[in-house]
Amino acid sequence: MSKFDEPKDLQAAAPSAPTRRTFLRGGLAVAMIPGAGLLTACGGDDDHDDDKEAPGPGETPEPGPVEDTGKGSRFALAVLPDTQFYARYATLAESSQYSRKFGSEPFMAQTYWIASNASALNIPFVTHLGDVVDQVNMPDQWKVADQAMRVLESAKVPYSVLAGNHDVLQSRDYVDASSQSSGTDAQRTLANEPYLQWFNTTRAKRMKTFGGRDPSGFHEYHVFEAEGQKFMVLSLSWRISDDGIAWARRVISENPSLPVILVNHQLLNIDRDGVSPLETPYGLMLWDRLIRDNDQIFMTLNGHHHGAAHQTRTNDFGNKVELMVVDYQMAYQGGNGLMRLYEFDLTHNKIHVLSFSPWVVQKPRETLTQFDQAVLKTDNEQFIIDMDFVSRFSGFNKTFGPGAELRASLVETASAMILAGYTEPEVAANRAPADAEDYPKVGSTVAHWRFVGGTAGQAVAAGHVIEDRAGQNSLHRAALNSEAGVLTAQLDDLLWTADKHYLSAAPGSVRFANTNKNTKRLSYFLTDASAPLNAMDFASTGYTVEAFVKIDKDWSSSLHAWMNVMTRDGRRDAIPGFSGGDGESPPVLFAVSSLREIQWEVVTPQAGTRSPQASWSGEIMPDTWVHIAIVADPVARESIMYIEGAPVLRNSGNASGLAPVSAAMPWVVGAGAWDGERADGFFGNISEIRIASEPLPITQWLTARRS
Repeated sequence: MSKFDEPKDLQAAAPSAPTRRTFLRGGLAVAMIPGAGLLTACGGDDDHDDDKEAPGPGETPEPGPVEDTGKGSRFALAVLPDTQFYARYATLAESSQYSRKFGSEPFMAQTYWIASNASALNIPFVTHLGDVVDQVNMPDQWKVADQAMRVLESAKVPYSVLAGNHDVLQSRDYVDASSQSSGTDAQRTLANEPYLQWFNTTRAKRMKTFGGRDPSGFHEYHVFEAEGQKFMVLSLSWRISDDGIAWARRVISENPSLPVILVNHQLLNIDRDGVSPLETPYGLMLWDRLIRDNDQIFMTLNGHHHGAAHQTRTNDFGNKVELMVVDYQMAYQGGNGLMRLYEFDLTHNKIHVLSFSPWVVQKPRETLTQFDQAVLKTDNEQFIIDMDFVSRFSGFNKTFGPGAELRASLVETASAMILAGYTEPEVAANRAPADAEDYPKVGSTVAHWRFVGGTAGQAVAAGHVIEDRAGQNSLHRAALNSEAGVLTAQLDDLLWTADKHYLSAAPGSVRFANTNKNTKRLSYFLTDASAPLNAMDFASTGYTVEAFVKIDKDWSSSLHAWMNVMTRDGRRDAIPGFSGGDGESPPVLFAVSSLREIQWEVVTPQAGTRSPQASWSGEIMPDTWVHIAIVADPVARESIMYIEGAPVLRNSGNASGLAPVSAAMPWVVGAGAWDGERADGFFGNISEIRIASEPLPITQWLTARRS
């Protein structure tokens, strides 16, 4: 029996819904809770009628002035990017953080919004981009996803779904585009895969759009009808096999007149500027083996890579293919409920893209922050694609044309629904530093290191001193191979570079190169044994630790997992009253996990809490600069990690100080320790690190400006 069929109590019980509130959206009452009104309005009976009136009283608001005010033949495709953190942090195991803090949950808010407005916005289909859950072996996360997607099923709104790398038992990043010999659906034990139990073929068949799945069960296609025309959505899960590609090609050839939207978890990436498209080996493989010679594929959508970008390529027929990546998981609150609407205007030959959050507007006003933007307005989030549909599809469909029913702009209508009655918080614009001193000077700074001072490309000299801008805690490059655990370090393991985060006033960074845990090759910096910082515990004052770091593009888990940005030396089990595991570890870990998560883990000085307290980020993409801040407040008795200014979800409580160890034990930058030996060298760039003896507001961080 499948997982879909087993939890019958979930079918009977109402899903864990957002707080019972009804929001007026330009005259349209949108019920954001389960109930007869919602499901009846959306077609809760067996016969779905696409022409039913929108749920709730009133009429859909007319949009404001737009570029083209004429009505047209329009429909909208709803897109759910990676929902992994929504599924994780709605569970009891994670203290139901969303409901506890906001009274509602983002995943459920997304699907209820779609179900409530599918008729009014002419949404015939929804597609999920993968990473449905964060931890594949945690059933409670699958239950959250199951309940959220059931909202669409109850409302008779069909959808496609696919497995991302977090949804399969043995995932690995795709490195070699020429090899399909490992990590694909062909190497999985299908009976053991939770994705195939929770979102199986039986479940998919219940949707009227379902066309079929490949033999592995991981890849599927749907055919939906809109404006009198049919479209195919071809959804391919993480790491498709050769047989899977052959199946996908066969599906397209068997439906020769259908325009195809290819949905995949990974295809297009985003460059370091955060907006430009970046091709990946896996995406190029799909382009060469599936897309370029299939003229029916006119558009691709994928998640996985954090942010949003758009690329236009030309296929073998001389026609454009629009490729788009969108993934908000590293944004505030694991994505803040952000999703997308793609409006196809068949009359005016345009695709309008809207990025928005139906969850933000549900939050209690007192919880709103500068990150609570209900509608994103940057050029990579809200844009228009010109597409002459009749001409573009003429090579395989001679009868394609607009429908007879004319509608006003759907994205303008959706935006009006979302923003009616909601005032977005002000957003402080990021500004690059004007010079090397353009940052807030803070009196509580106890150490501030900038890893600059040499010619780009040259090695950092042996014993080189990194001055402490606060004056008393300078660092020096450790002597090569001078400590236990280091065997093969060389001078060129540390290189000066001009590379830096765009908000750092430091003029460059040091690249920690050639790090290899197998050969015990690592280089690093140490404080002197007499440095005052060595004896500080911050128990009464709290602290703020900031760092600008970039994980190397060639990072691998086998060689670099658990590498340290910075460590407070010593052993945990030497601390009086310590309890917990990994006594060989140091009392402070500022590290990068095997999954490229940022880890801040400390043993605290408070009595009765001598077990490690930790904060964790989500996955950090390599070759991308990030600013990290850890703010510990002894009054609030909490420690919060921020990535690029947004607080992460996984934070510890009661972790406002550091347990004291021997004052002679140094702080280490670029390495850690295990069982008394130096280990876990950093691989990438570090630009600057600052430690202050108080919790600092964002206006005093290194990312702010002196004015």
